[in-house]
Amino acid sequence: MSKLAALDQLLEQYNALNYHQDPILKKRLHEAQAWLKERIQETHHVLFSTPENQLMAQYFINRLYGGPEFDDLAIQIERLLKYAHKAEKILPENAIKTGMKSVGLAVLAMQLDEQVAAQLLQDYPAEQPIDDEMMRLSLIKLDQEQARYQQLDMLDELGAALDKYMRSFIMHTAFKMCKGTASKYHFELMYDFIGEGFIAMKPMKSATTFIHSFTAQERQIVADVHAGKPNPFRI
Repeated sequence: MSKLAALDQLLEQYNALNYHQDPILKKRLHEAQAWLKERIQETHHVLFSTPENQLMAQYFINRLYGGPEFDDLAIQIERLLKYAHKAEKILPENAIKTGMKSVGLAVLAMQLDEQVAAQLLQDYPAEQPIDDEMMRLSLIKLDQEQARYQQLDMLDELGAALDKYMRSFIMHTAFKMCKGTASKYHFELMYDFIGEGFIAMKPMKSATTFIHSFTAQERQIVADVHAGKPNPFRI
C-alpha cells in the first residue's frame, strides 16, 4: 500500500467540507479562524515571543490551524496523489509520516472551525463581528470538547514525531537533497509544508516541550469553556 494512502482519505474529508460550495459560510469560516488565531497569539504571547519559539509559533498559526492557505496546498496534495510513486521516491519516509500528521491536524482544524462558522451563522447576523461571548456560546452549543481534546492529543503526537524524526542530520540532508526533484514534479508546496517543520525546529531544544506548554493551556481553555466559566479565553 502507498505510504501516501492516508492523504487520500484526508483529502476526501477536506473536499467534503461545505464551505467549498457556500461563499457565505466560507467568509464566516475565515473570520472564525482569524478570531481563533488572534486569540491563540494573545493566550500564548509569552511562549510565542521567546526567540527560539517564534518560527514554530508561525508554523502553528500558518499551517496547523487551517485557513485560506490550506486551499492551495490541498490542490497540490491532489496532484501529488496522482504521482504517489514518484513522491515516495523523492521524500524520505519519516518526512512523509510527519507531514501527514501536520496535514491531518490542518484538516481537523478546518472541520471543527467550519462547524463553529455554521453555528455562528445560525445564531447571529453574518456581518456581526465575532467576539468572545459569541464564540463561547457557539462552542458550548456544538459540544466540541472531546474533538478539541483529540486535536490537542494530535498536536502532542506531532511534537514527539518532530523530535524523533526531524532532528536527524541524515534525514535533514536527504530532505534538502530532494528539493530540486520536488520542484521538477511541482510538489513545491508540499515540500515547503514539511520543510517548514525542519526550519521551525532548528532554534529549539525540543518541539515536544514547546507543544506540551501550548496544549496544557489549550486544554484548560477547553475545560473552562465547557464548565461554563465566564471569560474562558483569558487565562
